[in-house]
Amino acid sequence: MPAISRDSLMPLEVYARTRKEFRAKVMAHKRYRTVALGPNVRLTFEDELTIRYQIQEMLRIEKIFEEDGIEQELAAYSPLLPSGTNWKATMFLEYPDVDERRQMLAQLIGIEKHVWVRVEGFDRVYGIADEDLERSNEEKTASVHFLRFELTDSMRAALRERVGLAMGIDHPDLNVTVAVTDPLTKAALANDFQER
Repeated sequence: MPAISRDSLMPLEVYARTRKEFRAKVMAHKRYRTVALGPNVRLTFEDELTIRYQIQEMLRIEKIFEEDGIEQELAAYSPLLPSGTNWKATMFLEYPDVDERRQMLAQLIGIEKHVWVRVEGFDRVYGIADEDLERSNEEKTASVHFLRFELTDSMRAALRERVGLAMGIDHPDLNVTVAVTDPLTKAALANDFQER
């Protein structure tokens, strides 16, 4: 996965002019990099384009144009780029009702340790969660977690051959298994492991 450098980012004024088109491109791209695990949990698999968008948005929102500030954003977001042996995903717990959200975040403590992917013919691979900082405590879990799924060479080769792919959660209070059947989603995720 190519790194994102300061020189490869758009200056704020250029980004302001092209933001609408760039955002539309990224949203269309994310559509096939997102898997719903039931009605309230969503995984978005990050790549160079999705992380580049996050960095550009943060620079815009915070009006960061000085080199030190840009380097800080790059340092914060670069760990979310997959390395070529893994998927990195942002997990969103989405409960629109405030009371239900409060209840479910308290009930689903530790959910981030129960999210898995399974390449057909292989065992489940559980996500390594929140390597930057702990996002759960004794009272509740966070509504956003960052997961890394390390896949073996054999798993990555099988994905290139378009074998079956499933994902799920086996938390005591939320058990979900989803087969990834959309061919465009399967292709987008398998393409992360194309031999270069």
